[in-house]
Amino acid sequence: MRANFPEKHWYRLSAMSLALWPASQLFRLLVALRRVAYRSGLLTAVKLPVAVIVVGNLVAGGTGKTPLVLWLAAMLKKSGRKPGIVSRGYGGGAAASMAVAATSPVELVGDEPLLLARASDCPVWIGRNRADAALGLLGAHPECDVLILDDGLQHYRLARDIEIAVEDARGAGNGFLLPAGPLREPLSRRVDAWVVNSASPGSHGSAYRMDLRGDRFRRVAAPRDCRPAASFADKKTLHAVAGIGNPKRFFDQLAGLGLVAASHAFPDHHAYTAGDLDFGDCDAVLMTEKDAVKCEAFARENWYALQVEAELAPAFFEFILAKLRASNSNTVRRPI
Repeated sequence: MRANFPEKHWYRLSAMSLALWPASQLFRLLVALRRVAYRSGLLTAVKLPVAVIVVGNLVAGGTGKTPLVLWLAAMLKKSGRKPGIVSRGYGGGAAASMAVAATSPVELVGDEPLLLARASDCPVWIGRNRADAALGLLGAHPECDVLILDDGLQHYRLARDIEIAVEDARGAGNGFLLPAGPLREPLSRRVDAWVVNSASPGSHGSAYRMDLRGDRFRRVAAPRDCRPAASFADKKTLHAVAGIGNPKRFFDQLAGLGLVAASHAFPDHHAYTAGDLDFGDCDAVLMTEKDAVKCEAFARENWYALQVEAELAPAFFEFILAKLRASNSNTVRRPI
């Protein structure tokens, strides 16, 4: 299992995390100054003519934002809204804001935006400047009446109506800010709601649990070929790979499906090569959908991606609808 260097000290107290604590205090000061600049109006946030829902997290790395964004988009469409999705395009090489299509090169647009474009049936735009990307999306799709901003909690330049922070079982780790810990902002940072992925909501106010459900795999080289998890139960040699923020969550999910596989963790957003997944003569290689979009060009016939969907209580979407109805389109939301 390949461990990321930060993982060695972000989620426990260690000599390294303690040595980096002074640097984290400087980072805390810079974060506070930036927030004050937006609160005071020294820096101005762009207010869009439509509501903006931000899905992000306080910690660096993945916590399950992409499944939540897809769930929100689907629920908004069911309620009669016309959502669009804006993302940074992390891991892609695009220099300017642009639309993402189902056929876009993953090395240009990034793994998560490509997955969102394929699975959401919504307009998806990327850009390092999320405000510019949002304006580009609305210009191309004026029918959109709400935008979901993927991983934009710290992108204050774009005003927002609802802020959702996603957390998983790892929580805030050692509680330190970067680089001593995983936190991008202090835990005192207020948001409208917390969503906790596959774990108890804990002590957060307005917290909702999210579970990722799925027991079917699609063949990476032939996406229409789907089969149940039970079809792998009698296989003797399975390998599982995950290049996500918390690989253990995926491996635990496979174990929950009754599958015994050798686990191989890669860094989040890892750019796979065929050699990374050369495990010899094995029965199958199992991976996440996020990994699969980066492996399609060289996929072997026995590589499969687990299809999952987010599951949340109806009360969470009722909360979102109530917040949307109460949002004031003339008020620019500033950091609290």
